[in-house]
Amino acid sequence: MLTFTKIQTNHKHYDFVEELLHQSFPLNERRDDDCQRFNTDNNPLFHCYLITENVDEKEESLIGLITVWELNGFRYVEHLATSPAIRNKGYGKLIMEALKKKFSGIIILEVERPEDEISKRRIEFYKRCGFSLCEKDYIQPAYRKGGEGVPLYLMYIGTDNIDPQYPEIRNEIYQKVYNVN
Repeated sequence: MLTFTKIQTNHKHYDFVEELLHQSFPLNERRDDDCQRFNTDNNPLFHCYLITENVDEKEESLIGLITVWELNGFRYVEHLATSPAIRNKGYGKLIMEALKKKFSGIIILEVERPEDEISKRRIEFYKRCGFSLCEKDYIQPAYRKGGEGVPLYLMYIGTDNIDPQYPEIRNEIYQKVYNVN
């Protein structure tokens, strides 16, 4: 069984989480370490979870990380990554099932546009997990000054359609997650 443990930077496995962020996301897809650490310890809207699996009563296996923002009427999954040691072993599906059990209501995440085989497969994976694709124009704001935005799409679960609320959802993500007005 997978466990999501909300952690802060003083947790014994925070180094694992930070290193996994570095391995899994290029610089333009994550914030600076100092900003990430600040959010982890101080931002009440931001939650950093260590994902583990109990091997037995005394041992747990480090599976991955997920960061979730508690926003106005929905949760936004900013980062999700699994340890390279367990990739392609079915943990992605288990994580998505655990995510849906842990958080009721609307869950939103960003995906790359389906322009190559990997991005197409990722979208299909989320669809198999129950998410729907919103094909409205969405640009992920830059994480760093001077950086460029990235054209993405949003995917969602917990509602039939986000189109009517799309402008509010996008603006909430821009303002609270990316500090863009």
